[in-house]
Amino acid sequence: MPDIDGVVLLPGAGGSKNHSTLIALEDALHPIPVLRYELSYTRQGKRVPPRAPKLVHELTEDCSWIANELGCEPKRIVFGGRSMGGRICSMAVAEGMPSAGLLLLSYPLHPPKKPDELRAGHFTDIDVPCLFVSSDNDPFGSPNEFRRHLRRIKGSVDSHFVKGGGHDPSSLGRTSEIVEHVSDWLTLLRGN
Repeated sequence: MPDIDGVVLLPGAGGSKNHSTLIALEDALHPIPVLRYELSYTRQGKRVPPRAPKLVHELTEDCSWIANELGCEPKRIVFGGRSMGGRICSMAVAEGMPSAGLLLLSYPLHPPKKPDELRAGHFTDIDVPCLFVSSDNDPFGSPNEFRRHLRRIKGSVDSHFVKGGGHDPSSLGRTSEIVEHVSDWLTLLRGN
């Protein structure tokens, strides 16, 4: 069982660290330290993110600072977040950034109505435990699409599909369901 001393949560491309689901997770996961982290383009007030490789590089460069903020080693941190934030974490881990696991909320498996533009090529390089939580009607990836592509991940994979809500299930008051599944997964991961 991995030792988990912290959780890092990144928002989606147009969101902020104050997204209601990220705040609810921070509250629910106490006493595990949670850092709601924004990439520099968000901190600078920009709405459109740079390309993914630049964001992956930034997160990898900030990994030591993040670990210092949480008071632990990077390999004892679960990284993740909503949509693009989780995707960037998964890409960084696939490229070798240390992590105890990945928490991927509303992972953007492909752009809406473009299922051939998959964002799963790096899945084969992920070897940490993963939890995917998405809506069952998310235009960025259906449950069947996820089931087909999650097999590529070498680490253990759990998934949960919330009924309704599109790309942001919390919009239909599904936050407590999301928090419950994340909390249960972390408890199992920690061996408690």
